[in-house]
Amino acid sequence: MVNPLDVLETCLYVDDLVAAERFYTDVLGLAFVGRSAGRHVFFRCGSTMLLLFNPAATSVPPSEVPLHGARGHGHVAFAVSHNELEPWTKRLEEHGVAVEQRVHWPNGGRSIYFRDPAGNSLEFATRDLWMLGD
Repeated sequence: MVNPLDVLETCLYVDDLVAAERFYTDVLGLAFVGRSAGRHVFFRCGSTMLLLFNPAATSVPPSEVPLHGARGHGHVAFAVSHNELEPWTKRLEEHGVAVEQRVHWPNGGRSIYFRDPAGNSLEFATRDLWMLGD
Protein backbone atom coordinates (compact mmCIF):
# COMPACT_ATOMS: atom_id res chain seq x y z
CA MET A 1 0.00 0.00 0.00
CA VAL A 2 1.17 3.52 -0.78
CA ASN A 3 0.56 6.21 1.85
CA PRO A 4 0.43 9.99 1.47
CA LEU A 5 3.74 11.68 2.30
CA ASP A 6 2.47 14.75 4.09
CA VAL A 7 -0.34 17.31 4.18
CA LEU A 8 0.35 19.55 1.17
CA GLU A 9 -2.30 22.16 1.82
CA THR A 10 -5.06 22.93 4.23
CA CYS A 11 -7.79 25.51 3.96
CA LEU A 12 -10.00 27.69 6.08
CA TYR A 13 -13.05 29.65 5.04
CA VAL A 14 -13.39 33.37 5.65
CA ASP A 15 -15.92 35.98 4.57
CA ASP A 16 -13.54 38.95 4.68
CA LEU A 17 -10.47 38.09 2.61
CA VAL A 18 -8.88 41.53 3.09
CA ALA A 19 -8.96 41.27 6.90
CA ALA A 20 -7.77 37.67 6.73
CA GLU A 21 -4.85 38.54 4.44
CA ARG A 22 -3.79 41.33 6.78
CA PHE A 23 -3.98 39.02 9.82
CA TYR A 24 -2.08 36.12 8.28
CA THR A 25 0.69 38.35 6.89
CA ASP A 26 1.01 41.02 9.61
CA VAL A 27 0.29 38.96 12.73
CA LEU A 28 1.36 35.43 11.78
CA GLY A 29 4.02 36.42 9.24
CA LEU A 30 3.03 33.87 6.60
CA ALA A 31 4.45 34.36 3.13
CA PHE A 32 1.82 35.68 0.71
CA VAL A 33 1.61 33.63 -2.51
CA GLY A 34 -1.41 34.95 -4.40
CA ARG A 35 -5.01 36.08 -4.38
CA SER A 36 -8.09 36.21 -6.51
CA ALA A 37 -10.22 39.15 -5.37
CA GLY A 38 -13.35 37.97 -3.61
CA ARG A 39 -12.44 34.28 -3.99
CA HIS A 40 -9.23 33.30 -2.20
CA VAL A 41 -5.84 34.23 -0.77
CA PHE A 42 -2.95 31.74 -0.51
CA PHE A 43 0.04 31.60 1.86
CA ARG A 44 3.15 29.49 2.24
CA CYS A 45 3.66 28.03 5.70
CA GLY A 46 6.99 26.24 5.92
CA SER A 47 6.89 23.50 3.28
CA THR A 48 3.08 23.54 3.02
CA MET A 49 0.31 25.87 1.92
CA LEU A 50 -2.54 27.54 3.80
CA LEU A 51 -5.46 28.45 1.54
CA LEU A 52 -8.18 30.87 2.62
CA PHE A 53 -11.38 30.71 0.59
CA ASN A 54 -14.52 32.80 0.57
CA PRO A 55 -17.19 30.07 0.82
CA ALA A 56 -19.73 32.15 -1.10
CA ALA A 57 -17.39 32.20 -4.11
CA THR A 58 -16.16 28.60 -4.00
CA SER A 59 -19.47 26.81 -3.48
CA VAL A 60 -21.10 27.88 -6.76
CA PRO A 61 -20.27 26.97 -10.38
CA PRO A 62 -18.32 27.52 -12.54
CA SER A 63 -15.12 26.19 -11.05
CA GLU A 64 -12.07 24.39 -12.39
CA VAL A 65 -11.98 22.23 -9.24
CA PRO A 66 -14.80 20.46 -7.40
CA LEU A 67 -17.03 22.90 -5.54
CA HIS A 68 -16.25 23.38 -1.88
CA GLY A 69 -17.10 25.89 0.77
CA ALA A 70 -17.54 24.95 4.38
CA ARG A 71 -19.52 27.11 6.76
CA GLY A 72 -18.62 27.69 10.35
CA HIS A 73 -15.32 27.88 12.17
CA GLY A 74 -12.43 25.64 11.22
CA HIS A 75 -9.21 24.78 13.02
CA VAL A 76 -5.53 24.76 12.09
CA ALA A 77 -2.58 24.03 14.37
CA PHE A 78 0.79 25.55 13.46
CA ALA A 79 3.90 23.73 14.69
CA VAL A 80 6.27 25.74 16.88
CA SER A 81 9.10 24.83 19.21
CA HIS A 82 8.73 25.01 22.98
CA ASN A 83 10.92 28.10 23.20
CA GLU A 84 8.76 29.91 20.60
CA LEU A 85 5.45 29.68 22.49
CA GLU A 86 6.03 32.66 24.78
CA PRO A 87 7.34 34.95 22.01
CA TRP A 88 4.27 34.03 19.94
CA THR A 89 2.00 34.74 22.89
CA LYS A 90 3.61 38.17 23.26
CA ARG A 91 3.33 38.88 19.53
CA LEU A 92 -0.37 37.96 19.50
CA GLU A 93 -1.02 40.22 22.50
CA GLU A 94 0.89 43.09 20.84
CA HIS A 95 -1.49 42.76 17.88
CA GLY A 96 -4.56 42.69 20.12
CA VAL A 97 -5.20 38.97 19.57
CA ALA A 98 -6.40 37.25 22.74
CA VAL A 99 -5.02 33.88 23.72
CA GLU A 100 -8.13 31.84 24.54
CA GLN A 101 -6.45 28.95 26.25
CA ARG A 102 -3.06 27.49 27.13
CA VAL A 103 -2.75 23.73 27.42
CA HIS A 104 0.05 21.60 28.86
CA TRP A 105 -0.71 18.15 27.47
CA PRO A 106 0.01 15.01 29.55
CA ASN A 107 2.67 13.86 27.06
CA GLY A 108 4.66 17.11 27.42
CA GLY A 109 3.22 18.93 24.41
CA ARG A 110 2.04 22.51 24.80
CA SER A 111 -0.52 24.60 22.91
CA ILE A 112 -1.96 28.08 22.82
CA TYR A 113 -5.29 28.76 21.13
CA PHE A 114 -6.52 31.99 19.53
CA ARG A 115 -8.88 33.17 16.76
CA ASP A 116 -8.44 34.77 13.37
CA PRO A 117 -10.75 37.66 12.30
CA ALA A 118 -13.25 35.15 10.83
CA GLY A 119 -13.48 33.25 14.12
CA ASN A 120 -11.45 30.21 13.03
CA SER A 121 -9.71 28.46 15.91
CA LEU A 122 -5.94 28.63 15.49
CA GLU A 123 -3.33 26.91 17.59
CA PHE A 124 0.40 27.09 18.05
CA ALA A 125 1.42 23.62 19.23
CA THR A 126 4.67 21.85 19.89
CA ARG A 127 5.31 18.80 17.73
CA ASP A 128 5.57 16.51 20.74
CA LEU A 129 1.81 17.00 21.18
CA TRP A 130 1.56 14.23 18.56
CA MET A 131 4.85 12.58 19.52
CA LEU A 132 6.51 13.98 16.39
CA GLY A 133 9.55 15.36 18.22
CA ASP A 134 10.32 19.03 18.80
